Amino acid sequence: MKKLMLVIMAMVAAVALVCAGCGGGEKKAAAPKEKVMRVACEPTFAPFEFQKEGSKQFDGFDMDLIRAVGKQAGYKVEISNMGFDALIPALQAGNIDVACSGMTITDERKKAVDFSAPYYTSGLIILVNKDNDSIKSLADLKGKSIAVQIGTTGEKKGRSVEGAKIKAFNANTEAVMELQNKGVDAVINDAPVVGYYLAQGGAKVAKTVGSVMEAEEYGIAVKKGNKQLLDDINKALAELKKNGEYEKIYKTWFGETAKK
Repeated sequence: MKKLMLVIMAMVAAVALVCAGCGGGEKKAAAPKEKVMRVACEPTFAPFEFQKEGSKQFDGFDMDLIRAVGKQAGYKVEISNMGFDALIPALQAGNIDVACSGMTITDERKKAVDFSAPYYTSGLIILVNKDNDSIKSLADLKGKSIAVQIGTTGEKKGRSVEGAKIKAFNANTEAVMELQNKGVDAVINDAPVVGYYLAQGGAKVAKTVGSVMEAEEYGIAVKKGNKQLLDDINKALAELKKNGEYEKIYKTWFGETAKK
């Protein structure tokens, strides 16, 4: 009888162990896999993307923006260095997820990749001394003196202004110095170049006026047909503009808020 009781107790214990192992508690759900956004850029285009000498860190407006976009959309952003001409082929091959590298949205490129909503408008802008309130647009430059950089679209635009006196310089820095010295009324140059000058301290003495001219819009590129990622990026961009983070990043690199 004792032996029988021992056998029964052993069987009950075994069944209990089996039940505990099979259905005694629900298994914990596996932790969600981290979403990664593989971003590539060609980091020789300051102030959009560049690497300081001796640094592996990617700096610039594009880099800060794509990190903010990734954070907003719930992605871990990994950035790599790639030649500009290799960016679109890398997207098409699936080697990267995103190209963020001062890339102008064009009809030709839209055949190969999909673009986000525009995040930056490049082109020409007018720079004047901070105390100049008489010049507000290109029309106000009629008969005025304008500093430009030789061989640029800024020089071409300046020479199109009726009665303008053009002073052409080899470098943008020389044109800006002429403005600071009151040698000219205005400078016409690329908006990113002017913006970077303002961000580096120029905003203390100068400001931009009017709208961006000869506008070109930059977009974030993804593989054609990657609708989910594109939607995530566009939603994040919209939110960053709504909550003020975009303007904060813009001002860091271009010295003033974005032109509307």
